[in-house]
Amino acid sequence: MSNQPNERVRYQGVDYSLIDSVSGLNPGAWAGARPLACGEGELVSTSPADGLPLGRVDRPGEAACEEAIRAAADAFAIWRTVPAPVRGRVVRRIGERLREEQDALGALISLEMGKIYSEGKGEVQSMIDTCDYAAGFSRDLFGLTMASERPGHRMMEQYQPLGPIGVISSFNFPAAVWAWNAMFAAVCGDTVVWKPASAVPLTAIAVQRIAGEVLQEFDMPEGVFTLVAGGPAAGDAIVEDPRIRLISFTGSTNVGHGVAKKASGRFCRTVLELGGNNAAIVTPAMDPAVAIPALVFGAVGTTGQRCTSTRRVIVHESIFERVADAMVDAYGKLRAGHPFEQGVHYGPLVYESVCDDYQAAVQRAVDEGGKLLCGGDRLPELGPCYVAPAIVAATADMPCTQEELFGPLVYLIPYKGNVEDAIELQNGVRQGLASAIFTEDLREVETFVSAVGSDCGIANVNLGTAGAEIGAAFGGEKESGFGRELKAGRRTCVARR
Repeated sequence: MSNQPNERVRYQGVDYSLIDSVSGLNPGAWAGARPLACGEGELVSTSPADGLPLGRVDRPGEAACEEAIRAAADAFAIWRTVPAPVRGRVVRRIGERLREEQDALGALISLEMGKIYSEGKGEVQSMIDTCDYAAGFSRDLFGLTMASERPGHRMMEQYQPLGPIGVISSFNFPAAVWAWNAMFAAVCGDTVVWKPASAVPLTAIAVQRIAGEVLQEFDMPEGVFTLVAGGPAAGDAIVEDPRIRLISFTGSTNVGHGVAKKASGRFCRTVLELGGNNAAIVTPAMDPAVAIPALVFGAVGTTGQRCTSTRRVIVHESIFERVADAMVDAYGKLRAGHPFEQGVHYGPLVYESVCDDYQAAVQRAVDEGGKLLCGGDRLPELGPCYVAPAIVAATADMPCTQEELFGPLVYLIPYKGNVEDAIELQNGVRQGLASAIFTEDLREVETFVSAVGSDCGIANVNLGTAGAEIGAAFGGEKESGFGRELKAGRRTCVARR
């Protein structure tokens, strides 16, 4: 039985101001700081950390979605004429407000989504860093001047604003994904319509209020940032509206297929950040002091609910038992608990149904021939959404290793031969988001990051798969989507040491 309290426990050292501000009924649609009329029924946001309601959202209907999109389109006509450095100052001010609210917003993120408090505040720091980077980018929108074959002429290439863009974000990073897209769109002269995940509407509303207040402070059009915190119909309204010129979608591959199909039907541009089945290669030349902590965090951080979480660890057969024992030992020292508790390493999964899926995936791995090394159980004494992270010794031919699971399940897969053989196993899945290699052998590193190496959008060296770096391109290949957030370019390659 669960020990869930009837009344929320308050932890010392946590800023509850934003949590309290959204504890009642909140409008689900906004244009800047102005709430829009909704009235399509209430959505209750419940914290997976304690099972208690956080607040309610008045869901937007068709009329509210139309008003939000229209406000964004109207604002674009003005916003695109604002000098880019001035737009950058607006973005910089948003970053300053986020600094002021970092503890409070981090607490709201943690309680509504379930990630530990340090990760919640870290997500806000990512937003702050994005604002700083985008503000600088507002003075870096260079074009080219080229020689012309026509006498007395020259050619000029320059950037122009695209139009209103739609941002459809996921639950696991309920605020940062918006910032990664919206701040760069804003400095480029585009307006933004945001549809957050249904699991985390209160975080989106809190962020929208901050952005809206900054727009008021600068006397800018309210439609530069708009929000529709609704269900699938709100997402469809954004994807299908011809006024929206680009869709940035973060979510599952299956839903991404639908978004891409609808958007392509009207020749709308898309950035798709989809699922990952991320692998870390561990060669005999690895440094265990570097590899083991990175592997553990990659698999367990955010309770395995990152698109970049480590799903497969491909280990040379000569060190397989050594790595397996080290990871099992490290897992035994991990502590689950409420995100606000001191010394907790991971919190709950986002929904109780996700726990069911997680346990089913663990059982499937065992049924297919895998060996459960540790974990996989529910932790009902903590609440209905808590589980123990699992490690399964597996082989690359097991069907379960070909699929992504959002949860703290990692497969340890042995390989024979050289690094090329490990890379072949890594690349032998439909997904291609994040990858990593742990080795002190420079030749193995160079092979991994070369054209014949990792086929993923992100290739890390002596760093885990999980995470993003502001200023480095973020995105995947194959069924992990296409397009890049944070910076242009095909691949992010990050090296440690």
